[in-house]
Amino acid sequence: MKTYISILRGINVSGKNSIKMDALKKLYQNLGFKNISTYVQSGNVIFSSEYNDPKKIEDILTSQIKQEFGFTVPVIVLTIEELKDSIQNNPFQKDKEEAFIYFTFLASEPSNFNKENIYNKKAENEAIAIKERIVYLYCPNGYGRTKLTNTFLENILKVTATTRNFKTTNRLLEIAEQLK
Repeated sequence: MKTYISILRGINVSGKNSIKMDALKKLYQNLGFKNISTYVQSGNVIFSSEYNDPKKIEDILTSQIKQEFGFTVPVIVLTIEELKDSIQNNPFQKDKEEAFIYFTFLASEPSNFNKENIYNKKAENEAIAIKERIVYLYCPNGYGRTKLTNTFLENILKVTATTRNFKTTNRLLEIAEQLK
């Protein structure tokens, strides 16, 4: 069995797309996943599966969530290795304050996007780095004030994305490493 981390986009935000973590955990159990653990209410699930294809797991979860809860939720599934690499390759970890670092995970690697459109949106004191399937953000004024929002990045990069802060991202890795 392999350990995975699934991150759901846009659940339990402003009363929309509400899914209780107990119900989400049960859905994963019903799909045959094991060692299931959730973290906070924003749709972070760590689990084990015999499947070796994260994209197949994403499709299964998206379909089952639609069937059970009645709405579509984008799901991004990462391996422990992918999550660990994302954290280790964070270009801001040595010289930026952790409280203002964010990871935007992408469903696929973007191509043919205009970097200038992104860099023109960032505030002077913000920083951004795009590497394969992740966007690293440094937002010292807070994520709620940046124009480099998840929706903006999805529109420019033309891929599904979901964002987690530094603390959550690191905690997900800790939980996953305990399960393996």
